[in-house]
This record gives sequence, structure tokens and C-alpha cells, in this order.
Amino acid sequence: YTITIAVVCAGLVSTMTDSKFFTSAKNKGEIWELREALSSTKKNEKRDAVKKIIAAMTVGKDVSSLFTDVVNCMQTDNLELKKLVYLYIMNYAKTQPETTIIAVNSFVKDCSDPNPLIRALAVRTMGCIRVNKITEYLCEPLRKTLQDDDPYVRKTAAVCVAKLYDIDPDLVQEQGFIESLQDLLSDSNPMVVANAVAALSEMHEHAPGAGIFEMSASTVSKLLTALNECTEWGQIFILDSLAIYSPQDQRELKSICERVAPRLQHVNAAVVLSAVKVIMKLIDGLTDEEYSASLVKKLAPPLVTLLSSEAEVQYVALRNINLVVQKRPEALSEHMKVFFVKYNDPIYVKLEKLDVMIRLATAGNITHVLAELKEYATEVDVDFVRKAVRAIGRCAIKVEGSAQRCVDTLLDLIQTKVNYVVQEAVIVIKDIFRKYPNKYESIIATLCENLDSLDEPEAKASMIWIVGEYADRIDNADELLESFLDNFVEESAQVQLQLLTGIVKLFLKRPTGTQPLVQRALTLATQECDNPDLRDRGFIYWRLLLTDPAAAKAVVLAEKPLIAEETDLLEPSLLDELLTHISSLASVYHKPPSTFVDMSAGRRPLAGADDGPEEVDIMGEDEQPDLLNLGGGASGGVDLLGGALSGLSVGASGMVRPMEVYLDPAQSQGLGIKGTVARRDGKVTLQMEITNQTPGPMSGIAFQFNKNSFALTPATDIAAPDVPPGASVTHHIPLKNGGPQARMDPLNKLQVAVKNNIGVFYFSFNVPYHTLLSEDGKLDKKDYLSKWQQLGDANEKKFSITGVSTADKAIQICQANNIFDVAKRAENGQEIVYSSLKFNNDARLEVLAELSFTPGSSNAALALKTTTPDLFTVSHEMFQELIGTVSSGGLPPSLF
Repeated sequence: YTITIAVVCAGLVSTMTDSKFFTSAKNKGEIWELREALSSTKKNEKRDAVKKIIAAMTVGKDVSSLFTDVVNCMQTDNLELKKLVYLYIMNYAKTQPETTIIAVNSFVKDCSDPNPLIRALAVRTMGCIRVNKITEYLCEPLRKTLQDDDPYVRKTAAVCVAKLYDIDPDLVQEQGFIESLQDLLSDSNPMVVANAVAALSEMHEHAPGAGIFEMSASTVSKLLTALNECTEWGQIFILDSLAIYSPQDQRELKSICERVAPRLQHVNAAVVLSAVKVIMKLIDGLTDEEYSASLVKKLAPPLVTLLSSEAEVQYVALRNINLVVQKRPEALSEHMKVFFVKYNDPIYVKLEKLDVMIRLATAGNITHVLAELKEYATEVDVDFVRKAVRAIGRCAIKVEGSAQRCVDTLLDLIQTKVNYVVQEAVIVIKDIFRKYPNKYESIIATLCENLDSLDEPEAKASMIWIVGEYADRIDNADELLESFLDNFVEESAQVQLQLLTGIVKLFLKRPTGTQPLVQRALTLATQECDNPDLRDRGFIYWRLLLTDPAAAKAVVLAEKPLIAEETDLLEPSLLDELLTHISSLASVYHKPPSTFVDMSAGRRPLAGADDGPEEVDIMGEDEQPDLLNLGGGASGGVDLLGGALSGLSVGASGMVRPMEVYLDPAQSQGLGIKGTVARRDGKVTLQMEITNQTPGPMSGIAFQFNKNSFALTPATDIAAPDVPPGASVTHHIPLKNGGPQARMDPLNKLQVAVKNNIGVFYFSFNVPYHTLLSEDGKLDKKDYLSKWQQLGDANEKKFSITGVSTADKAIQICQANNIFDVAKRAENGQEIVYSSLKFNNDARLEVLAELSFTPGSSNAALALKTTTPDLFTVSHEMFQELIGTVSSGGLPPSLF
């Protein structure tokens, strides 16, 4: 006991003494003084000099000029000094790769030192030095230390193999270090076994198919033997490796469960969660239901115990418990009260407890749960109250027998008139209506009384949905919806979309007297708003109502599927994947590791490497030169909405919009012009149909273009033909870049003046962006990769494309419109297409695109990179038009 106190006191004195090295005054001759001290024959002076250097290095000072002098201090039998020198070398080896070679002989010599601490220190330091030229000198010392007599040296060497594998995996394979690690799995020291498992597991993650860590029944038996004697970290490494093993039969499976189960009682939370992970994996393979049920019950006490820890541990435990109860709710079904919120719980713990409470809610405990939730809804913490109100709605959806009680509770909360409580109540009542249609309409009047207090987009959208859904039962539904329409342009997209649909529902249910309202809503949506989703929905509704009202009713008023019991449950495949990552960040984020750890980013660059900067292969490893064999372009057309928007076609020459009216004869003294812009054979052409509705011939027709963003101007002077009275003629004007340039708003706006024997008239139209793309916009993979990395995150924006079909169909359409695919790969169930495009103007502006398609989904994710900010919105709209839900070029003047 006396000796222990003396050691602790000595450590404190040393720490207090060493702090002076961080507070020394600035000295111009400091480097020279340190160099002199490093050459001193007195050990204390030399040691203090190195400490000063380490302190300076720690606070960010550059002391690399002393590298050679510090390396010369390696030849000492003082362990403290040697550790300091090794620390210095590890830090500066990256910037002094050539000089680091000087220290190699000292490292090799120290690997044979009689002191095991020095041997371990030497091999550990060599493994940490990421210098390309030093790795070949590491092999022989590493081979010796892997067979060292001292277990501390062997366990250090095991970790060093993993570090060397990160630098040069081929060298590790050639030198047989993997086989040496596998031999260490049979080592008599449990910590050596644990470190060997950790090293093999890490290498296996980098190369899963290389057969680096193939576990057999005999290997598992050795690991289970070492499990009881390892330190906490060692147990975690072994348990994590057991989680990836598939037992051969039921007997082996039960044996592993029996030997892992005692780890559930461990004092360390990480060990407990790793044991839970193993048991959750093994339970799925058990055929003995009784034994399986007993194992599930064993999970409850350790998980409940974790909720008595610090708040941070509680949060991690709750995130993992959330996964467990989604898979095995019976594990904690009898421990509901443990998850009741305490007054002093941090907000992040309270919110997680609410989630777990909902997961465990059943008809048997719903009364207690609702009582708790109603009390939570009167708390002062706004976020917590919102979550509590939503939880009441989730209870109503999950436990059908409690729906009436939940609705009554929500009505009581609405009567409090607390703004944020009322808004959350409206949101969850909408979900209750979706779960139980035509059952609780009597409360709609109460909801409508609070209409004016709604100011949050989601609450407004929910109320609009309720009014639209029950428009035939609400006498003043038109007045309620019209009150929202007054501020339509200023509303959020969520409210605008819901309001548009709600008004169309109202019109279909009560057409009498609501025509002006729906006309106004469609006009606002299609002409006054920039949101492409809103415009597209407006066009679709417009065309449906114009061409086939019965079809519109069948689409808009179709019977909708009931809302799922729990809409926030994870997909079964994702849940199973996350359960294999319990006790890791993936289980806290509830996301697979691939979404936040870039496993394709390659290895870190080595100091002294000669192969240039690191390249990130975002294309995958198995791409072929001809990725899609498109054969030079797409063929055929795109059938949109079953032909409802006919006239829009995509062929080998790209998409061509239907003609739109440029000049109305009624407003231009009988001159009518319709037109569209197409790109054919690498040339942009303005295609027009000129109509003469005057009693006499029309002659001398000439066109002149104003300055525009893309410098478009007629390529040749082609005179328009004369037009006889009452007739129409076709006239094409080829366009080129090279005219006067000026920024327009929007960028693709083109203003044209037309002169004839009657007078001068003006019109403007928007040139389709895809017609402005160049045929030479395709990049090869190497150039694409280089530019993608150079642009970085600062020049990237992400969007969503709606109404897409398949990735192959999208590639065909894009290819036909000069958006060139560079590569295509599959990842995490998604098809990812990398494309490049170039706008055909003086600046030759480039855009790089990444499209992610999820099978079965009508939405695609779009990531764009460019140095020109204006092109983000331009490119997004263009992709939406080409491969998403396409809007038509023009509007009918009236629905009715």
C-alpha cells in the first residue's frame, strides 16, 4: 500500500514538473539551445530537451529541423527518453521520409533488446510510421516479435501486422504474416488471442473475400476459452468475431449461447452490448422455441441495468434497445415502466424513451402509457411535448382498441389552446383518419375552430388534407380552402402541393360553384410557382380535368390504402443488418456503416510514395469499357401518362417538345406563330409554323434575336416564305452560338422580333435546356474522377427527381439528349449512374451528375457538381423534364 502511494505521488510530481515545458517563454535561440542540449552527455539535460521538443510539437510549433539530432538520441537505455524519441519520429516521419531511414537500424536493434517493453515499443513504432521505404525493413523484426517469448511483445506485434496490411497488403500476404496471426489464435495468453482476432477482423473488413479470417469450430472453441480471461477490450474483439460465425448445428449453437450468456452480466456496457449482438444473431438459428424464449428473457436484466448508467450510456443503450424491441418486443414487454421518463432525464434520453414506449405498447399496458403521455404533453419542453402528442397518435394507430381514448385525449389537449400542442394534435389526427376512415368525422368541427392558429407547414398541410378528404361533409370547405389560397405563392411546397390536391378533390366532389376556385389554384400552381413538382402536378390535374373528368375522379379520389400500424419501423433487411452492428455507431445512427463510412475511399497515402496523389474509385472495381452498350443512342419514345400529354417524344435526336403558341393571331393583327426548339445532328433549330389569318397575303417576314444568355443567333439568313391568306407555312431557323450575349431571367429566355408587311411584333419563349448541350460533353472515367474530386463538397448540390422509371430507361433518354453516362454501378440495393454534360456556349460550362435509383421507387436522388451556381437549378429542371414526370409545353386557355 505504501509503495503504491509513493508511485502515485511520484507520478503527480512528475506531471506537475513537466507542465513547465508548455509555459516556457519564447526564445529566439531556442532551437540552437535545444540542439546543444540534445548533444549533452548528461542524461537529464538530454531528456528535458526532448520533453521541450515534444511540448513544442504538441502546441503546433515546427521543430522538424531537429529531426536528425533527436534520432541520434535513440541510442540510450533510458526507456522514458526512448519513448519520447519514438513519439517524435512517428509525428515527423511523414514530412521527413528520407531522414527516417536513418532510424531503421536503431529500430531493428531495439527489436532484439533484452527488455520486452523496448522490443514491443520498437515494433509498435515501426508499424505506426507510414513511410513506404521503411516497410521492407519491418518484415524481419516483425516476424521475430510474432514468435517472441513475451506475450506483451506478441500481442503488440499482432496489431502491427494489421497496420502493415493497411500500408501494403501484398507484402503481408507474401511474408506469411496472416498465417502467423492465425497461429496466434491458439496462443496460451488470452490477450494475444484477442489482439490476433482484432487484427484479423480489421484486415477481413478491408478484403472480405480474401479468406483472411475464416472461422471454424475449433477456432471458435479456442476463442471461447480465451473469452473468460481477456480484458474488456479483448472480450469485445472476440464477441464481435463470434457475431459473424455461423454454427454448424444446433448443438454447437447452444454451446456458444451458453458460454456467451455470462458476458451479459459484465460491468462494462460495451461487453454487454456485444454479448447481446451475438445472442440476437444466434437466436435466429435456434429451432428449440423454449430455449430461444429463455435466451430472450435473459436479455432483459442487462439492458434494463444499462438504463441506470450515465445519461450518455443510457442514450446509446436506448438506441440499441430500440433495435432489439423491433425484432424481439417480447424481450422487454414486461419492463414498460423502466422506460417511463424521469424529470431529470436529458431531452435526448426522454425522446428515445418515448420511442421505446411506443414499440412496447400493447392492449394490456396502453392505459398506463396513455396516462404517462398525457402528463408529458403538459411539460414545458416544447420538443418533448411535440413528441409526446405524436406518440399518442401512434398509440391510436398501433392499438386499435385504444383509438377512441387516444382521440379523446387529443381533443382534451386541443382545448388547452397551446399553439404547438394544437398543431401536433392536428397532424396526428390526420394519421388517425387515414387509419380509421369515416369513423371520427365528428371531431372535424373542433379542428376547424382552430384553423387560424395553424402556422406550421406540416400542420397546415394536415388540416388541408382533412378538409379536402371530407369536403363533401364540410359545408364551408370551399371557404376554408380559399383562405389558404390567398397566400399560395408564399406557402411552403408541402402546403402548396396539399392545397392543390385538396381543391381538386373539392371540385370533383362538389363541382357546382367551385370552378373558379380550382381554375385559380391550377393557374397559380402552373404559372406563378417555380417548384417543378408543383407545376407538374398542376399540369397533370389540368390535363386530366380537361380530357377525362371521370379518369380524374378515379385517380384523385381513389380509395387509399390504410396507414401502416407503425410507419417508422425499419425495413426488415435493414433491421437485420443493424442488429449485426449492435454496440457500434451504426446502431446509434440507425444507418448501415456504408452510409457514413466511405469504404471505397482507398487507403491513406504513404509518405514517400511515388505513385502520386490518392485516387478514390467511385465507379467500383468491375466496370467494363463499354458500360451499357447503348449503340449510339436511344430509340423509341416516352409514353407519358398513357398518352395524356401526347406530342412529346424522345428519339435518337433527343427530346422534342410539342409546339407552343408564340404569337396569338388575335393579338398580333392576324399573324400567328407556333414553334418549338429541337437539336438534330448536332444543330439547334427553331421550328415554327407561321399562320396568316388576314384577308391578304403576308410577305417580307424576317426575324431578329435579342441578346441572350447562351449567345444564340441565326446560323444563316434564311428568308421566311410568303404566307397566303388563311394558310400556314413551316419555317426552320438553324441557330448557333456566337451572337451578342446578356444574362436573361430565366437563363434560357429568348426574345424575338418578327417583321412583316403589316408591322413589327415581339414574342419570347424558353429554349429547352437539353437542346443547348454539346455532343462533346462525354468525359472518360479518369477525367470524370479527377474533376469530381477537384470540385469537392463546396460545389455540390443534391436534388430529388420524381416520376422516374428505371435506370436503363433514364440512361437511354439522357444519352439521346447529350447527357453522357460515364459509369454505372450497384451499391446498397441502388443503381448509381455517373454522367457528364457540357453546355454549348463560349464558356463550355461542364456539369457532373450522379443519379441514384432505388428499385421499386418512382423517385431518384440527383447530385450535381459544377463551378457555376446558376447551373444547379438549370440542370435539375432539365433532368426532371427528361427522366421524371414531364410537364407539357403549354396550357389550355380554360378548363371550362
